Amino acid sequence: MKIRWFALFIVVSLLILLVSLVAAQDKLTWLLEVFPILIGLPVLIFTWRKYQFTTLVYGLIVVHFIILAVGSVYTYAEVPLGYWMQDWFGFERNNYDKIGHFAQGFVPALIVREVLLRTTLLQPGKMLGFIVVSICLALSAFYEFIEWWVAVLQGASAEAFLGTQGYEWDAQADMLMALIGACLAMVLLTHYQDCLLEKYSKPPSLV
Repeated sequence: MKIRWFALFIVVSLLILLVSLVAAQDKLTWLLEVFPILIGLPVLIFTWRKYQFTTLVYGLIVVHFIILAVGSVYTYAEVPLGYWMQDWFGFERNNYDKIGHFAQGFVPALIVREVLLRTTLLQPGKMLGFIVVSICLALSAFYEFIEWWVAVLQGASAEAFLGTQGYEWDAQADMLMALIGACLAMVLLTHYQDCLLEKYSKPPSLV
């Protein structure tokens, strides 16, 4: 990837963070919701010279950042799109958080797949797809652990971050959405990703 495109990626990502911070109703909830961005963006910046993802991955990361940022502004249970979805589909709750968890599977699936293809001996195929989906499901489960720990530490004040809205199977449903997202990513975009990867050589190391 040319440096100007990566610079644009950084600028857009920082703008997403800045705008969401200014617009956020609750700064602590904002911090909790955009925490993946605050971790992931510096990692992408510091490793860019050694490891560059395809434009497909960077574009999807921006989309994922936007989804997280919107949730951080309103809190997931109050995002207007979720209320519109209630009217359109007759949902009993604001399901914007399910979009976030779908993206939590869809986007990381292509990131993980790209890393495995370029740093291991794995080749495109069913086994690679199974490994990628399994890793994404594990990441989703770990995120549910984080939500659990936040709930234990913050008590009732963590509700804005959790966004469960009284749904007792929220954690399981979140992991299911991530699983569906990862599977769809494997079905829809792996061929395109492989075409893009033909231009890339394997990096010497990620560390």
